[in-house]
Amino acid sequence: MAPHRRAGPRLAAAAGFTLIELLVVMSLLVVLATIGIMAHQSSVQRGREAVLKQDLFHLREAIDQHYADKGKYPAALQELVSAGYLRRMPQDPLTGSADTWQEVMSEPDPSNPSAEPGIYDVKSGAEGNGLDGTPYSEW
Repeated sequence: MAPHRRAGPRLAAAAGFTLIELLVVMSLLVVLATIGIMAHQSSVQRGREAVLKQDLFHLREAIDQHYADKGKYPAALQELVSAGYLRRMPQDPLTGSADTWQEVMSEPDPSNPSAEPGIYDVKSGAEGNGLDGTPYSEW
């Protein structure tokens, strides 16, 4: 029979983690979670900006089609929906409302002074700047 060995103080100390080791691991987890949250927030913002650019493209295209078909710009954005150029007025993804679009009116035509000015461009009504630093009102 082999002699029975007693567990010494070295074996008892190696069985668990020290407080310092736990703090280091928890600190790393907090740093990684923070990085993940920030990356998620910026990707959500990039998505909203991509939808905004697409909505502005479709609105401007509908305005141009209205002008090409009728020879005048629409008097209101809702006219694009009633005339069938858009199914519905898109919501501004940054403001969450379809009523915050900023309409840019056309200049009076000197060759046709009787023509009524209409909306020739549209911009977002959101405040602030995009991720590239450009104000949303200039998109």
